[in-house]
Amino acid sequence: MTLDQPWKIAALIGLLVFLRIVWGLWQRAPARPFMVELLDSGLIAFLLVFLLIRPFVVQAFYIPSASMEPTLLHQDRILVNKFIYRLNPPERGDIIVFDAPPQASPGDSKKDFVKRLIGLPGDVVQIKQGDGVYINGKRLEEAATTQMVDYDWPADEFGRSTAEGYRVPDGCYLVLGDNRNDSNDSHRWRDPVTGEPRAELAGKRVLGKAMVVFWPPWRMRLVGDNREVHLREGSKVAAGRRAPEEVALR
Repeated sequence: MTLDQPWKIAALIGLLVFLRIVWGLWQRAPARPFMVELLDSGLIAFLLVFLLIRPFVVQAFYIPSASMEPTLLHQDRILVNKFIYRLNPPERGDIIVFDAPPQASPGDSKKDFVKRLIGLPGDVVQIKQGDGVYINGKRLEEAATTQMVDYDWPADEFGRSTAEGYRVPDGCYLVLGDNRNDSNDSHRWRDPVTGEPRAELAGKRVLGKAMVVFWPPWRMRLVGDNREVHLREGSKVAAGRRAPEEVALR
């Protein structure tokens, strides 16, 4: 473990202080069997956290950018359920943490992202400027706080909407930030070698589902789940359609 974050340094200092106190009590305590039990309990707790709970059950992450605002704010601390997707596959609308693919973070060997899962395997996705996200021809209904998009996607080199949507490959997902116009998400990802668009997120890179904001205290709450996101029935529209009246009202 590298000491690259303040909490890691604080945890190490706390551990050293704890061991020093335990050693002092050990030297003075008449009932040393009690101290042995205390040390055993501490060791078991340590092993549970670092060998079981953190790798497989739940892990804390912090939000490094504004890409998920207003749902998650910059420097929020969240708890991520790493076990849930071992039982059930991710669902549309889930806020997921994942190991960023090469096309999302060129040059970085290891970086975790947090985004909202929008496209499932086989979905055909289009994003229409000033209108919203369409999946298989149906408009995606989202929370009112989700930012309206100011771009078309897929688009040509001039930013103009293409006739066809993007089909999510098998075993992959498409993700977007709730702060749609300021997010390094699927619509921006490009192959670091060829420069060609590569929007897919391989399912094996998904680490878990964001469940709780636990810090700062005044932000403590459950994270909004996929009930906020659903496809509008009967909302199929022709490609390229705009909704200028809605744009004006928003």
